[in-house]
Amino acid sequence: MEFKMKLIIVLMSLIIICFSLTAEEGQSKVQTSVDSVQTPKITFVELGSVNCIPCKQMQPVMAAIEEEYADTVKVVFHDVWTKQGKKDGKKYKIKLIPTQVFLDENGVEFFRHEGFFSQEEIELLIDEELAKKKEKESITK
Repeated sequence: MEFKMKLIIVLMSLIIICFSLTAEEGQSKVQTSVDSVQTPKITFVELGSVNCIPCKQMQPVMAAIEEEYADTVKVVFHDVWTKQGKKDGKKYKIKLIPTQVFLDENGVEFFRHEGFFSQEEIELLIDEELAKKKEKESITK
């Protein structure tokens, strides 16, 4: 009887640990994989939630942008329905989710979009901004 009780306690502990690790992994999925970008020329901030349908549709878009522009764009996701995410939502003064905010290398916002934002439109925006930066650099040389 005592052995069975100890076994049940150990199994329950393992189950709780597994659930907590899975929950943490889901919340920081995009953020942790983009930390390798040293000094991004653009930061793409996605403010949404893991529970809203248009926000869920943005997840593969963010992953694709993260992969395609790994050396120049940092992708950051804030779930505004969490305690920390609410603070981020207030910081960026969002009105609805999802909201995408694009920052330059100095952290200055240069573009904002509300609602679903397609990968093609984001790529066009990023390419235009990078072309402007490249043009500025060539003028100052």
